[in-house]
Amino acid sequence: MEQGKTLFAQLMDFLPWTTFTRIVGRYGGDRYVKTLNCAEQFRAMAFAQLTYRESLRDIEACLLAQSAKLYRMGFRSPVKRSTLADANESRDWRIWAEFASRLIVQARKLYAVDDLELKLSETVYALDSTTIDLCLSLFPWALFRSTKSAVKMHTLLDLRGSIPSFIHISDGKLHDVHALDLLIPEAGAIYVMDRAYVDFARLYALHQAGAFFVTRAKSNMDARRVYSATVDRTTGVICDQTIALNGYAAHKDYPIHLRRIRFKDPESGKALVFLTNNFTLPALTIAALYKQRWQVELFFKWIKQHLRIKVFYGTSENAVKTQLWIAICAYVLVAIVKKRLNLDASLYTLLQIFSVTLFEKMPVQKALHQNHYTKEKSMLDNQLNLFLY
Repeated sequence: MEQGKTLFAQLMDFLPWTTFTRIVGRYGGDRYVKTLNCAEQFRAMAFAQLTYRESLRDIEACLLAQSAKLYRMGFRSPVKRSTLADANESRDWRIWAEFASRLIVQARKLYAVDDLELKLSETVYALDSTTIDLCLSLFPWALFRSTKSAVKMHTLLDLRGSIPSFIHISDGKLHDVHALDLLIPEAGAIYVMDRAYVDFARLYALHQAGAFFVTRAKSNMDARRVYSATVDRTTGVICDQTIALNGYAAHKDYPIHLRRIRFKDPESGKALVFLTNNFTLPALTIAALYKQRWQVELFFKWIKQHLRIKVFYGTSENAVKTQLWIAICAYVLVAIVKKRLNLDASLYTLLQIFSVTLFEKMPVQKALHQNHYTKEKSMLDNQLNLFLY
Protein backbone atom coordinates (compact mmCIF):
# COMPACT_ATOMS: atom_id res chain seq x y z
CA MET A 1 0.00 0.00 0.00
CA GLU A 2 1.21 3.51 -0.77
CA GLN A 3 1.76 5.60 2.34
CA GLY A 4 0.46 8.66 0.47
CA LYS A 5 -3.03 7.15 0.28
CA THR A 6 -5.67 7.65 2.91
CA LEU A 7 -6.87 4.55 4.70
CA PHE A 8 -10.25 4.97 2.98
CA ALA A 9 -8.61 4.95 -0.47
CA GLN A 10 -6.66 1.83 0.45
CA LEU A 11 -9.87 0.02 1.43
CA MET A 12 -11.54 1.06 -1.82
CA ASP A 13 -8.59 -0.45 -3.75
CA PHE A 14 -9.74 -3.90 -2.62
CA LEU A 15 -12.94 -3.53 -4.63
CA PRO A 16 -13.24 -4.91 -8.20
CA TRP A 17 -13.97 -1.59 -9.92
CA THR A 18 -13.94 -3.09 -13.42
CA THR A 19 -16.77 -5.40 -12.39
CA PHE A 20 -18.53 -2.46 -10.75
CA THR A 21 -18.35 -0.45 -13.98
CA ARG A 22 -19.89 -3.31 -15.98
CA ILE A 23 -22.76 -3.61 -13.47
CA VAL A 24 -23.41 0.14 -13.54
CA GLY A 25 -23.47 0.07 -17.34
CA ARG A 26 -25.92 -2.84 -17.35
CA TYR A 27 -28.45 -0.84 -15.31
CA GLY A 28 -27.66 2.56 -16.82
CA GLY A 29 -26.68 3.96 -13.44
CA ASP A 30 -24.50 6.79 -14.79
CA ARG A 31 -26.71 7.72 -17.72
CA TYR A 32 -27.14 11.52 -17.90
CA VAL A 33 -25.23 11.91 -14.60
CA LYS A 34 -23.07 15.04 -14.33
CA THR A 35 -22.21 15.05 -10.63
CA LEU A 36 -21.86 12.21 -8.10
CA ASN A 37 -21.66 9.16 -10.34
CA CYS A 38 -22.36 5.68 -9.00
CA ALA A 39 -18.78 5.11 -7.85
CA GLU A 40 -18.86 8.32 -5.82
CA GLN A 41 -22.30 7.43 -4.46
CA PHE A 42 -20.95 4.07 -3.33
CA ARG A 43 -17.92 5.70 -1.70
CA ALA A 44 -20.09 8.21 0.17
CA MET A 45 -22.48 5.53 1.42
CA ALA A 46 -19.64 3.16 2.33
CA PHE A 47 -17.98 6.02 4.22
CA ALA A 48 -21.24 6.49 6.13
CA GLN A 49 -21.30 2.79 7.07
CA LEU A 50 -17.66 2.66 8.15
CA THR A 51 -17.86 5.84 10.25
CA TYR A 52 -21.38 5.45 11.69
CA ARG A 53 -22.92 8.55 10.09
CA GLU A 54 -26.51 9.08 11.21
CA SER A 55 -27.88 11.27 8.39
CA LEU A 56 -27.17 12.77 4.98
CA ARG A 57 -26.34 16.08 6.66
CA ASP A 58 -23.84 14.20 8.84
CA ILE A 59 -22.20 12.66 5.75
CA GLU A 60 -21.99 16.02 4.00
CA ALA A 61 -20.47 17.80 7.00
CA CYS A 62 -17.84 15.14 7.71
CA LEU A 63 -16.66 14.93 4.10
CA LEU A 64 -16.65 18.71 3.74
CA ALA A 65 -14.40 18.99 6.80
CA GLN A 66 -11.78 16.98 4.87
CA SER A 67 -12.30 18.66 1.49
CA ALA A 68 -8.56 18.76 0.76
CA LYS A 69 -8.44 14.94 0.79
CA LEU A 70 -11.63 14.22 -1.15
CA TYR A 71 -10.04 13.99 -4.60
CA ARG A 72 -7.59 11.29 -3.47
CA MET A 73 -10.51 9.46 -1.84
CA GLY A 74 -12.28 9.25 -5.21
CA PHE A 75 -14.58 12.29 -5.08
CA ARG A 76 -14.40 14.79 -7.92
CA SER A 77 -16.26 17.45 -5.93
CA PRO A 78 -17.79 17.90 -2.45
CA VAL A 79 -20.76 15.65 -1.73
CA LYS A 80 -24.05 17.51 -1.30
CA ARG A 81 -26.75 15.85 0.76
CA SER A 82 -29.48 16.73 -1.77
CA THR A 83 -27.48 15.17 -4.61
CA LEU A 84 -26.80 12.03 -2.56
CA ALA A 85 -30.48 11.81 -1.58
CA ASP A 86 -31.54 12.06 -5.24
CA ALA A 87 -29.03 9.36 -6.19
CA ASN A 88 -30.33 6.99 -3.50
CA GLU A 89 -33.90 7.59 -4.62
CA SER A 90 -33.39 7.19 -8.36
CA ARG A 91 -30.53 4.78 -9.08
CA ASP A 92 -31.53 1.15 -9.30
CA TRP A 93 -30.87 -0.71 -6.04
CA ARG A 94 -30.06 -3.82 -8.07
CA ILE A 95 -26.67 -2.25 -8.90
CA TRP A 96 -25.64 -2.60 -5.26
CA ALA A 97 -27.32 -5.99 -4.85
CA GLU A 98 -25.37 -7.44 -7.78
CA PHE A 99 -22.13 -5.82 -6.64
CA ALA A 100 -22.63 -7.28 -3.15
CA SER A 101 -23.12 -10.70 -4.74
CA ARG A 102 -19.79 -10.39 -6.58
CA LEU A 103 -18.03 -9.39 -3.35
CA ILE A 104 -19.62 -12.33 -1.55
CA VAL A 105 -18.21 -14.72 -4.18
CA GLN A 106 -14.72 -13.31 -3.56
CA ALA A 107 -15.06 -13.51 0.22
CA ARG A 108 -16.34 -17.09 0.18
CA LYS A 109 -13.30 -18.19 -1.84
CA LEU A 110 -11.01 -16.58 0.73
CA TYR A 111 -12.75 -18.25 3.68
CA ALA A 112 -13.33 -21.62 2.01
CA VAL A 113 -10.18 -23.03 3.63
CA ASP A 114 -11.37 -22.14 7.15
CA ASP A 115 -12.21 -25.16 9.26
CA LEU A 116 -15.47 -25.62 11.14
CA GLU A 117 -15.32 -26.81 14.72
CA LEU A 118 -17.15 -29.94 13.59
CA LYS A 119 -14.44 -30.78 11.04
CA LEU A 120 -16.89 -31.54 8.26
CA SER A 121 -15.90 -31.52 4.60
CA GLU A 122 -19.41 -30.51 3.53
CA THR A 123 -20.43 -26.86 3.22
CA VAL A 124 -22.76 -25.91 6.09
CA TYR A 125 -25.30 -23.10 5.76
CA ALA A 126 -27.55 -21.50 8.36
CA LEU A 127 -30.81 -20.05 7.04
CA ASP A 128 -32.82 -17.44 8.92
CA SER A 129 -34.30 -13.95 8.63
CA THR A 130 -34.32 -10.77 10.66
CA THR A 131 -36.96 -8.05 10.73
CA ILE A 132 -35.97 -4.38 10.54
CA ASP A 133 -38.76 -2.23 11.95
CA LEU A 134 -39.76 0.95 10.10
CA CYS A 135 -42.12 3.84 10.82
CA LEU A 136 -45.51 3.28 9.15
CA SER A 137 -46.05 6.96 8.30
CA LEU A 138 -42.63 7.27 6.60
CA PHE A 139 -42.46 3.84 4.94
CA PRO A 140 -46.07 2.98 3.92
CA TRP A 141 -44.81 0.80 1.03
CA ALA A 142 -43.43 -1.76 3.55
CA LEU A 143 -46.64 -2.40 5.48
CA PHE A 144 -46.05 -5.19 8.00
CA ARG A 145 -48.88 -4.89 10.50
CA SER A 146 -51.68 -2.41 11.01
CA THR A 147 -49.45 -0.23 13.20
CA LYS A 148 -45.99 -0.51 11.67
CA SER A 149 -43.89 -1.19 8.61
CA ALA A 150 -40.87 -3.45 8.28
CA VAL A 151 -38.49 -5.13 5.88
CA LYS A 152 -37.05 -8.62 6.23
CA MET A 153 -33.53 -9.72 5.43
CA HIS A 154 -33.57 -13.43 4.54
CA THR A 155 -30.00 -14.70 4.82
CA LEU A 156 -28.21 -17.94 4.03
CA LEU A 157 -24.97 -17.79 6.02
CA ASP A 158 -21.93 -19.86 5.07
CA LEU A 159 -20.63 -20.92 8.48
CA ARG A 160 -17.05 -20.90 7.19
CA GLY A 161 -16.13 -17.28 7.78
CA SER A 162 -19.73 -16.21 8.50
CA ILE A 163 -20.13 -14.84 4.97
CA PRO A 164 -23.71 -14.53 3.65
CA SER A 165 -23.97 -16.56 0.45
CA PHE A 166 -27.56 -15.51 -0.28
CA ILE A 167 -29.57 -12.48 0.84
CA HIS A 168 -33.09 -11.50 -0.13
CA ILE A 169 -34.70 -8.29 1.13
CA SER A 170 -38.50 -8.36 1.22
CA ASP A 171 -41.34 -6.61 2.98
CA GLY A 172 -42.15 -7.86 6.46
CA LYS A 173 -45.11 -9.96 5.32
CA LEU A 174 -43.11 -12.59 3.44
CA HIS A 175 -43.07 -15.74 5.59
CA ASP A 176 -39.68 -17.28 6.27
CA VAL A 177 -40.55 -20.59 4.62
CA HIS A 178 -40.93 -18.90 1.21
CA ALA A 179 -37.19 -18.15 1.25
CA LEU A 180 -36.67 -21.84 0.46
CA ASP A 181 -38.33 -21.24 -2.91
CA LEU A 182 -35.65 -18.66 -3.75
CA LEU A 183 -32.67 -20.91 -3.04
CA ILE A 184 -30.82 -23.01 -5.57
CA PRO A 185 -29.92 -26.09 -3.48
CA GLU A 186 -26.29 -27.16 -3.51
CA ALA A 187 -25.84 -30.92 -3.72
CA GLY A 188 -24.02 -32.30 -0.67
CA ALA A 189 -24.42 -29.12 1.39
CA ILE A 190 -26.11 -29.08 4.79
CA TYR A 191 -28.83 -26.50 5.48
CA VAL A 192 -29.55 -25.76 9.15
CA MET A 193 -32.89 -24.07 9.87
CA ASP A 194 -35.33 -23.49 12.71
CA ARG A 195 -38.94 -24.71 12.88
CA ALA A 196 -40.26 -21.81 10.79
CA TYR A 197 -38.89 -23.61 7.70
CA VAL A 198 -40.59 -26.95 8.32
CA ASP A 199 -42.60 -27.47 5.13
CA PHE A 200 -42.34 -31.08 4.01
CA ALA A 201 -42.85 -30.38 0.31
CA ARG A 202 -40.00 -27.86 0.31
CA LEU A 203 -37.79 -30.10 2.48
CA TYR A 204 -38.38 -32.97 0.06
CA ALA A 205 -37.31 -30.71 -2.80
CA LEU A 206 -34.04 -30.11 -0.94
CA HIS A 207 -33.61 -33.86 -0.51
CA GLN A 208 -34.25 -34.53 -4.21
CA ALA A 209 -31.60 -31.93 -5.08
CA GLY A 210 -29.04 -33.97 -3.13
CA ALA A 211 -28.81 -31.52 -0.22
CA PHE A 212 -29.17 -32.28 3.50
CA PHE A 213 -31.16 -30.36 6.09
CA VAL A 214 -31.21 -30.18 9.87
CA THR A 215 -34.17 -28.58 11.59
CA ARG A 216 -36.37 -28.94 14.65
CA ALA A 217 -39.64 -30.85 14.65
CA LYS A 218 -42.88 -29.08 15.42
CA SER A 219 -44.73 -30.25 18.52
CA ASN A 220 -47.81 -31.36 16.54
CA MET A 221 -45.92 -33.50 14.01
CA ASP A 222 -47.72 -36.80 13.39
CA ALA A 223 -45.21 -39.57 12.70
CA ARG A 224 -44.57 -43.23 13.56
CA ARG A 225 -41.32 -44.90 14.53
CA VAL A 226 -39.92 -47.35 11.98
CA TYR A 227 -36.57 -48.18 13.57
CA SER A 228 -34.56 -47.13 16.64
CA ALA A 229 -30.77 -47.08 16.70
CA THR A 230 -28.77 -47.80 19.82
CA VAL A 231 -27.67 -44.63 21.63
CA ASP A 232 -25.52 -43.71 24.60
CA ARG A 233 -27.80 -41.62 26.81
CA THR A 234 -24.88 -40.29 28.83
CA THR A 235 -23.99 -38.11 25.82
CA GLY A 236 -27.37 -36.37 25.92
CA VAL A 237 -28.87 -38.28 22.98
CA ILE A 238 -32.14 -39.80 24.19
CA CYS A 239 -33.14 -41.55 20.97
CA ASP A 240 -32.12 -41.82 17.32
CA GLN A 241 -35.03 -43.01 15.20
CA THR A 242 -36.07 -43.56 11.62
CA ILE A 243 -39.64 -42.32 11.19
CA ALA A 244 -42.40 -42.07 8.58
CA LEU A 245 -44.99 -39.31 8.44
CA ASN A 246 -48.59 -40.38 9.15
CA GLY A 247 -50.79 -37.62 7.79
CA TYR A 248 -52.05 -38.03 4.22
CA ALA A 249 -50.87 -34.58 3.09
CA ALA A 250 -47.57 -34.79 5.00
CA HIS A 251 -46.80 -38.28 3.65
CA LYS A 252 -47.65 -37.13 0.13
CA ASP A 253 -45.29 -34.14 0.49
CA TYR A 254 -42.47 -36.23 2.03
CA PRO A 255 -43.06 -39.88 1.02
CA ILE A 256 -39.78 -41.32 2.33
CA HIS A 257 -38.31 -41.85 5.80
CA LEU A 258 -36.87 -39.13 8.01
CA ARG A 259 -34.45 -39.29 10.89
CA ARG A 260 -35.63 -38.02 14.29
CA ILE A 261 -33.16 -37.36 17.10
CA ARG A 262 -34.19 -36.40 20.61
CA PHE A 263 -31.43 -34.63 22.49
CA LYS A 264 -31.31 -33.19 26.01
CA ASP A 265 -29.15 -30.07 26.17
CA PRO A 266 -26.81 -30.50 29.17
CA GLU A 267 -26.52 -26.74 29.62
CA SER A 268 -30.20 -25.77 29.66
CA GLY A 269 -31.73 -29.16 30.44
CA LYS A 270 -34.16 -28.64 27.56
CA ALA A 271 -35.14 -31.57 25.36
CA LEU A 272 -34.88 -30.83 21.63
CA VAL A 273 -36.20 -32.91 18.73
CA PHE A 274 -34.28 -32.66 15.46
CA LEU A 275 -35.34 -33.74 11.98
CA THR A 276 -32.87 -34.50 9.21
CA ASN A 277 -32.51 -36.49 6.01
CA ASN A 278 -28.88 -37.30 6.82
CA PHE A 279 -28.59 -40.86 8.12
CA THR A 280 -24.78 -41.08 8.16
CA LEU A 281 -23.61 -38.39 10.58
CA PRO A 282 -23.56 -39.27 14.30
CA ALA A 283 -26.50 -38.04 16.33
CA LEU A 284 -24.25 -35.78 18.41
CA THR A 285 -22.96 -34.14 15.23
CA ILE A 286 -26.54 -33.40 14.15
CA ALA A 287 -27.18 -31.73 17.51
CA ALA A 288 -23.93 -29.77 17.22
CA LEU A 289 -24.88 -28.66 13.70
CA TYR A 290 -28.14 -27.20 14.95
CA LYS A 291 -26.27 -25.37 17.68
CA GLN A 292 -24.13 -23.75 14.96
CA ARG A 293 -27.33 -22.15 13.61
CA TRP A 294 -26.89 -19.54 16.32
CA GLN A 295 -24.13 -17.98 14.24
CA VAL A 296 -26.69 -16.48 11.86
CA GLU A 297 -28.41 -14.87 14.87
CA LEU A 298 -25.06 -13.39 15.88
CA PHE A 299 -24.58 -12.13 12.33
CA PHE A 300 -27.90 -10.27 12.46
CA LYS A 301 -27.09 -8.87 15.90
CA TRP A 302 -23.66 -7.76 14.75
CA ILE A 303 -24.75 -5.91 11.61
CA LYS A 304 -27.61 -4.20 13.46
CA GLN A 305 -25.22 -2.98 16.13
CA HIS A 306 -22.28 -1.95 13.95
CA LEU A 307 -23.75 -0.93 10.57
CA ARG A 308 -26.29 1.75 9.67
CA ILE A 309 -29.37 -0.35 8.89
CA LYS A 310 -31.75 0.84 11.60
CA VAL A 311 -31.69 4.56 10.72
CA PHE A 312 -32.29 5.26 7.04
CA TYR A 313 -31.20 8.22 4.89
CA GLY A 314 -34.25 7.99 2.59
CA THR A 315 -37.84 6.75 2.83
CA SER A 316 -38.47 5.17 -0.58
CA GLU A 317 -38.10 1.46 -1.24
CA ASN A 318 -35.17 2.12 -3.57
CA ALA A 319 -33.34 4.26 -0.99
CA VAL A 320 -33.83 1.70 1.79
CA LYS A 321 -32.64 -1.22 -0.34
CA THR A 322 -29.70 0.84 -1.59
CA GLN A 323 -28.58 1.51 1.98
CA LEU A 324 -29.04 -2.11 3.06
CA TRP A 325 -27.10 -3.54 0.11
CA ILE A 326 -24.24 -1.05 0.49
CA ALA A 327 -24.10 -1.94 4.20
CA ILE A 328 -23.68 -5.58 3.18
CA CYS A 329 -20.94 -4.52 0.74
CA ALA A 330 -19.14 -2.72 3.58
CA TYR A 331 -19.36 -5.79 5.84
CA VAL A 332 -18.02 -8.13 3.16
CA LEU A 333 -15.30 -5.63 2.19
CA VAL A 334 -13.94 -5.54 5.74
CA ALA A 335 -14.01 -9.37 5.81
CA ILE A 336 -12.03 -9.46 2.52
CA VAL A 337 -9.46 -6.95 3.81
CA LYS A 338 -9.04 -8.93 7.01
CA LYS A 339 -8.34 -12.14 5.13
CA ARG A 340 -6.12 -10.74 2.38
CA LEU A 341 -3.91 -8.85 4.83
CA ASN A 342 -3.93 -11.72 7.37
CA LEU A 343 -5.08 -9.40 10.14
CA ASP A 344 -5.56 -10.89 13.60
CA ALA A 345 -8.12 -8.28 14.70
CA SER A 346 -11.81 -9.10 14.81
CA LEU A 347 -14.22 -7.43 12.40
CA TYR A 348 -15.54 -5.40 15.33
CA THR A 349 -12.05 -4.10 16.13
CA LEU A 350 -11.33 -3.33 12.47
CA LEU A 351 -14.52 -1.29 12.12
CA GLN A 352 -13.77 0.64 15.30
CA ILE A 353 -10.28 1.53 14.05
CA PHE A 354 -11.46 2.40 10.54
CA SER A 355 -14.15 4.68 11.94
CA VAL A 356 -11.53 7.06 13.39
CA THR A 357 -8.64 6.64 10.93
CA LEU A 358 -10.18 6.69 7.44
CA PHE A 359 -8.65 10.11 6.66
CA GLU A 360 -5.18 9.12 7.91
CA LYS A 361 -2.39 8.38 5.41
CA MET A 362 -0.94 5.14 6.73
CA PRO A 363 -1.00 1.43 5.87
CA VAL A 364 -3.78 -0.62 7.45
CA GLN A 365 -1.30 -2.67 9.49
CA LYS A 366 0.21 0.48 10.95
CA ALA A 367 -3.23 1.75 11.95
CA LEU A 368 -3.74 -1.46 13.92
CA HIS A 369 -0.31 -1.16 15.52
CA GLN A 370 -0.79 2.46 16.53
CA ASN A 371 -4.08 1.61 18.16
CA HIS A 372 -2.24 -0.98 20.32
CA TYR A 373 -4.50 -3.79 19.27
CA THR A 374 -4.24 -6.91 21.41
CA LYS A 375 -6.03 -10.20 21.34
CA GLU A 376 -7.57 -9.66 24.75
CA LYS A 377 -11.32 -10.02 24.41
CA SER A 378 -13.65 -7.34 25.64
CA MET A 379 -17.09 -8.13 26.96
CA LEU A 380 -18.59 -7.38 23.55
CA ASP A 381 -16.05 -9.58 21.80
CA ASN A 382 -17.04 -12.44 24.07
CA GLN A 383 -20.65 -12.02 23.05
CA LEU A 384 -19.73 -11.89 19.35
CA ASN A 385 -16.88 -14.38 19.30
CA LEU A 386 -18.19 -15.58 15.94
CA PHE A 387 -16.04 -12.89 14.35
CA LEU A 388 -12.77 -13.73 16.11
CA TYR A 389 -10.60 -15.83 13.82
